[in-house]
Amino acid sequence: MEQYITETPVATIILIFTIITSLYAFSNPEIYGKFMLHPYSVSRGERVYTLITSGLIHKDWGHLFFNMMSYFFFAFTLEGIIGHWQFALLYLASLALSDLPTILKHKEHFWYNSLGASGAIAAVIFSFILFSPLTKMMIFPLPIPIPAVIFGGLYLAYSVYASNQSGSNINHDAHFYGAISGMIITIIFYPQVINHFIGQLLGGF
Repeated sequence: MEQYITETPVATIILIFTIITSLYAFSNPEIYGKFMLHPYSVSRGERVYTLITSGLIHKDWGHLFFNMMSYFFFAFTLEGIIGHWQFALLYLASLALSDLPTILKHKEHFWYNSLGASGAIAAVIFSFILFSPLTKMMIFPLPIPIPAVIFGGLYLAYSVYASNQSGSNINHDAHFYGAISGMIITIIFYPQVINHFIGQLLGGF
């Protein structure tokens, strides 16, 4: 743990804080009401802070575990690649940006709320893919590892499907827009990553 705190302090703090906040919310329903994204209010200039706080809580243990496991696999390596403040900005900016389409989509739906760090985590995953698209990954139930770039495509396809099927408060739309935000921010920080990404693909396939 000391090594993580020393070498990747931002990723470590975000992981610990998100887990603690989510676990606390499981036993305190009031937190959901205060922290969940409410597009109707945000579109009217109210509860704007929920653009960030909605990423600190999760629907249930399964939602929390999936998000934090995905985060763990990518975040620490990415912070080591792009730097501490860059990682912090990418995570927080993508968390907010990934919710903007949801706000536009549901700005007249007073009943609608959403939660989860999915947008920011998708941003982390796809930022990592730009740097290392051919890293092999395992996805259940596929029996063989697949390159990260293919994983990313499947991840987005699932997000679109789940968004059309889901009736929960989990914001699946945020996966897609978080991925786009993460790639754009990464390219702004490191324009050379485009040539690196293409070179990795051409050299690996």
